[in-house]
Amino acid sequence: MVNLEGKVALITGGTRGIGLGIAEAFLAAGASVAINGRSPEKGAATLHGLSAGDRAWYVGGDVKVQADVEAMVDGVVAHFGGLDILVNNAGGSSGFAPIHELSDSAWQEAGAWILDSCFWATRRALPAMLAKGWGRIINISSVEGSGANKKNVSHYITFKHAMNGFTKATAFEYGDQGITVNAISPGAIETDLMIESGPAAAETMGITYEAFKETYAAESAIKRLNTVEEVASLALFLTGDLAGGITGGILPVDGGTGL
Repeated sequence: MVNLEGKVALITGGTRGIGLGIAEAFLAAGASVAINGRSPEKGAATLHGLSAGDRAWYVGGDVKVQADVEAMVDGVVAHFGGLDILVNNAGGSSGFAPIHELSDSAWQEAGAWILDSCFWATRRALPAMLAKGWGRIINISSVEGSGANKKNVSHYITFKHAMNGFTKATAFEYGDQGITVNAISPGAIETDLMIESGPAAAETMGITYEAFKETYAAESAIKRLNTVEEVASLALFLTGDLAGGITGGILPVDGGTGL
């Protein structure tokens, strides 16, 4: 049983999907949790649903904007008096197209959303962790960060690969200072984000959204999509003392898709 009493966590993109699932797991373990999002209305609704009192706090900001990310981290440290756990969960892409038609704006947005945000938040959070000699950083990557077998998502694939490299580099630099850094690579999960972006991705592949989901399920050994709870349980474990020797890992929760 992981006990996070007295620990403070920040989860980017925490108002829905995987981020919300991780927030629920951390709160159940006793942590204080700052949940980032772009919509104050969604933030308020999320806090209401969590019913965690002053242990849950919404912090607004667009992770694609450096100033927002830095203000977000600073705000959490000021509000809770520190920061022990960072989950870089926010990230995505749009403008799906083959490489010869992919726009500069789609490429740059994906880079900011997935990689830059992870770098900015990590860099800003590290001093608070170094001051305590303890920290946990968890980057939510993707099964697409370890391969390249999907068309029209080269920007997403590229920056998830880069996130994995950044995970390893950060783990190496700070492993002797009490800070572990790992990435979780989920397989396909029907989160709100997939429901929003999946149909467009499916259209570029010439298939329906239902066929799109079935394709992902068929690629896995378990022949189904993964769940938010499966990712959240691993994230929770990585914050515990028994996971103190795990760092630099790119840990799959993909139902055997990467086999």
